Amino acid sequence: MPLVTSTEMFKKAYQGGYAVGAFNVNNMETIQGIVEAGQECKSPLILQVSAGARKYANPVYLKHLIEAAVETTNIPIVMHLDHGADFEACKSAIDDGFTSVMIDASHHAFNENIEITKKVVAYAHDRGVVVEAELGQLAGIEDAVNVKAEDACFTHPDEVCEFTEKTGCDSLAIAIGTSHGAYKFKPGQKPQLRFDILEEVGKRLPGFPIVLHGASSVPQDKVAVINQFGGKMPDAIGIPEEMLRQAATMAVCKINIDSDLRVACTAAVRKHFAEHPDHFDPRQYLGDARAAIKELVKHKIVDVLGSENKA
Repeated sequence: MPLVTSTEMFKKAYQGGYAVGAFNVNNMETIQGIVEAGQECKSPLILQVSAGARKYANPVYLKHLIEAAVETTNIPIVMHLDHGADFEACKSAIDDGFTSVMIDASHHAFNENIEITKKVVAYAHDRGVVVEAELGQLAGIEDAVNVKAEDACFTHPDEVCEFTEKTGCDSLAIAIGTSHGAYKFKPGQKPQLRFDILEEVGKRLPGFPIVLHGASSVPQDKVAVINQFGGKMPDAIGIPEEMLRQAATMAVCKINIDSDLRVACTAAVRKHFAEHPDHFDPRQYLGDARAAIKELVKHKIVDVLGSENKA
């Protein structure tokens, strides 16, 4: 099955009350673990690439690794650019064969966000590529995204109709209380998503696919393993998975997952070296990392996203 756009994928997710996982990829083992999980669970997948990943792995390598994943499976897969910083970044990804791009102009004023997004949409749609935009700003740090808490702002439901109509974007990332990175809330804090905003956005944009960024849950069992074997990750909690599942039954059709993958991968590698200090073959410890990623993604598909058997 060739690479696809998210158009039909999101229609089915909206109607079916589930979300599609958008998993960030950086190397071969990450892609393999995600795709093997998707294949076994018969789930559609979005493999998304950040600017940091393109810089680290080289865009050509990542593109061909994703194409290899497509060739070896029979599930629908989208190749998506995560947090395109400007028109040129999105244009580059589109020209490289991405089937979906995100233009993140959320840090600009409302009208400027519209103009930048509109320009990307025009270029993308002429080439059969879909566009995700963002309205509102999430706090946190992840790759090139760095927003201070005081600069974060919730999405205003009153703005979503004008924004989507003027830009022509195909999906919209909104800010309802999630945040980028692994360190979202301190112990004792109660994470709370603004479901009232999500519900109102759904009423204003019936049938329109909504996206959640910063939705990793930070698996505490993996954090404990990292710290057991010499790590120093501070105590922190992410977004409770039951909240994400609720969002997936509403207007949310795409949920981004990145930090959870990193934590699972790191825990597996640290554990491997603690148990096998004499190993030096990357295939040994990266094989464990791949297995850990696969296990995590299967859990997300079945227990959080609800996308099992929806391919």
